Amino acid sequence: MRIDIMTLFPDAIEAMMGQSIIGRARDRGFIRLYTHQIREYTTNKQMQVDDYPYGGGRGAVMQADPLYRCWEHVCGEVGERPYTIYMSPCGRTFTQEVAKELKAAHENILLVCGHYEGVDQRFIDECVDEELSMGDFVLTGGEIPAMAVADCLFRMEEGVLPEESCYTDESHWNGLLEYPQYSRPEQWHGRKVPAILLSGNHGGVDDWRRKESYKRTMARRPDLWARFDQSAIKTKHDKKILQQAKDEFAAQQENEE
Repeated sequence: MRIDIMTLFPDAIEAMMGQSIIGRARDRGFIRLYTHQIREYTTNKQMQVDDYPYGGGRGAVMQADPLYRCWEHVCGEVGERPYTIYMSPCGRTFTQEVAKELKAAHENILLVCGHYEGVDQRFIDECVDEELSMGDFVLTGGEIPAMAVADCLFRMEEGVLPEESCYTDESHWNGLLEYPQYSRPEQWHGRKVPAILLSGNHGGVDDWRRKESYKRTMARRPDLWARFDQSAIKTKHDKKILQQAKDEFAAQQENEE
């Protein structure tokens, strides 16, 4: 998979994305990540990329022309028009399901990072395929959202993580939150690791993890739980685990009241 990022701060993205798992995967050729400095595509000595908004108001708007020149250059490098996403609080919310959709549908993705009061709508109308938001809040620029999207997509690419379960067992993949995790020592500040995790009973561990995933989702994200398709749980054993989770969650709620 190839992801290009149009930005005013390529060094910031390179510093972050060049580290750890994503950085190693890039060095080994499992993924391709390229950053593009929008200022290099201006036509003035000041390398100006913004100007006052028509109609008045505070701040500045990124101009369509340098964005378009940069976008054209990326299209030429990729060899085709990449699926172009503008990181914007006005877009649809980015979720794991959206990530799966993008990963399945597009081999080449271009992420556009806005700044100031946003970008000229004409560039969006002509070049952008979709706008994505990280949630109901506003940041000073699109770099953090773009890195989040790139990281989420890249970690699903073959070779980036040791095996597929490294991301399919995590929060949101199946519509649930992940179960609690523990490591050494067995006891810390008087808090013990759940005995089942020390038992060597792999089936019991799997059941415990599934049950805790249900309970955590019910407690922390009732909106996710409401959308979770319980009818997909077919076997008697799995239904039993689900019922145990519901009973334990209900008992916990009663104790807290």
